[in-house]
Amino acid sequence: MGSSGDAWKLKDHPKLPKGKTVAVIVLDGWGEAKPNEFNAIHVAETPVMDSLKNGAPEKWRLIKAHGNAVGLPTEDDMGNSEVGHNALGAGRIFAQGAKLVDLALASGKIYEGEGFKYVKECFEKGTLHLIGLLSDGGVHSRLDQVQLLLKGAAEHGAKRIRVHALTDGRDVLDGSSVGFMEDLENSLAQLREKGIDAQVASGGGRMYVTMDRYENDWDVVKRGWDAQVLGEAPHKFKDPVEAVKKLRQEPNANDQYLAPFVIVDDNGKPVGPILDGDAVVTFNFRADRMVMLAKALEYENFDKFDRVRVPKIRYAGMLQYDGELQLPSHYLVSPPEIDRTSGEYLVRNGVRTFACSETVKFGHVTFFWNGNRSGYFNEKLEEYVEIPSDSGITFNVKPKMKALEIAERTRDAILSGKFDQVRVNLPNGDMVGHTGDIKATIEACKSADEAVKMILDAIEQVGGIYLVTADHGNAEDMVKRNKKGEPALDKNGNIQILTSHTCEPVPIAIGGPGLAPGVRFRQDLPTGGLANVAATFMNLHGYEAPSDYEPSLIEVVDN
Repeated sequence: MGSSGDAWKLKDHPKLPKGKTVAVIVLDGWGEAKPNEFNAIHVAETPVMDSLKNGAPEKWRLIKAHGNAVGLPTEDDMGNSEVGHNALGAGRIFAQGAKLVDLALASGKIYEGEGFKYVKECFEKGTLHLIGLLSDGGVHSRLDQVQLLLKGAAEHGAKRIRVHALTDGRDVLDGSSVGFMEDLENSLAQLREKGIDAQVASGGGRMYVTMDRYENDWDVVKRGWDAQVLGEAPHKFKDPVEAVKKLRQEPNANDQYLAPFVIVDDNGKPVGPILDGDAVVTFNFRADRMVMLAKALEYENFDKFDRVRVPKIRYAGMLQYDGELQLPSHYLVSPPEIDRTSGEYLVRNGVRTFACSETVKFGHVTFFWNGNRSGYFNEKLEEYVEIPSDSGITFNVKPKMKALEIAERTRDAILSGKFDQVRVNLPNGDMVGHTGDIKATIEACKSADEAVKMILDAIEQVGGIYLVTADHGNAEDMVKRNKKGEPALDKNGNIQILTSHTCEPVPIAIGGPGLAPGVRFRQDLPTGGLANVAATFMNLHGYEAPSDYEPSLIEVVDN
């Protein structure tokens, strides 16, 4: 390919012109589902997105944003913003999350990495603590991975192991916690037979102990800290299986909200508080519900609750949970090595780029888009603008978030003539959708639609092209559903609100006065996904994508 400069040279597209301003708009958490009262996108006033959907059929379609399409192991795995933006920016599919952990465990590479070597330093004199969700749901963790890690750690010198197990009942059936705890106990018993001091030290339900997210309720993390680190909890048991069975008998008890407990010895002393010189591994592979605990374990100047005692430990995550905060600083499995992203190609071919979002998604449209890489490729050709998100409130309080400000800054960037590409993330559907507040989510979707209008109007003014898509679903279905697809009810007959992402496909639309005649979505890529988007917008800039990119979604037909 000649010199390194030539390696980055993109071929011109034979039928598409260069020099048009292209707007790439990502609506966060905006999937496509059946229209009903729980589909906030359907209920909301969204005239702009409606007009794209109901306009020219060859300029609008659906693409996959979950499972294998974004590098996750199974088709039951919901997409998320990190893997979604990785795929959008990289133009190829890289193994993510659980799949990376599976590969690292199967090959044994996990035990050769820096992260494992770092915690291994404590094996001689200290205890190895494993904290995470006891489940086979495959969303946050998997029991089989934990069992392999226990076995591997013992083979690599861990003499004393304690597990702090969180019960699930959210990604798996309520009540399954008893069986999972029995399976874990069997694995620990096998280690004990080999002379390893291995036992469960504490536990509790995931939604009540440890696994809060988005800094919603630090008390959840504190309850976990008290049990795991201080060895203090309202309930003490000698046997973890008995603990789960007993606590499930309390009125209204369920796996998700099980009270915290510690396991004690015959003298009533906790068997496994985290002490100076110990190693800690949080074994969840999914990030969102581990970040808060990671902060409590890692940050010296932590002020969200009184930790009482802060042990000097060596801590590693199963993966790095926040690439921007580089948290935790040690991890057992490295993120995918994503090279040659679309952003770098375009900049190296002189495409001037503007990227913008508010704080909660700014990293997605920059860091994750660029292959988990911080900073600019070329400061002369790029500008990244972060608009501070509201803080100190939940996002349903101000569901408009910063959509208008993002749109205004992007409009100005388009009209300035300084940029060939603007890319933005409008977070409303996702961040407000996560609160479970349907009314607020409807308002959020309306605001996102208004922001899209402002950007498309600017594109119209400069004779440019737009590509509007999403990173995964969320706001389009706000209720949990039973096997028949009907809204699921709780014990009291109330509808159960869904706050998570979904596995629904997401829309992609193209248009604008600069779009060459005869451009339309191809008919021969029915299973297209987020990774096909990069080649698509590279075409819109007048370039062919690199040969190993997932194919473009568009073609040019001669009229």
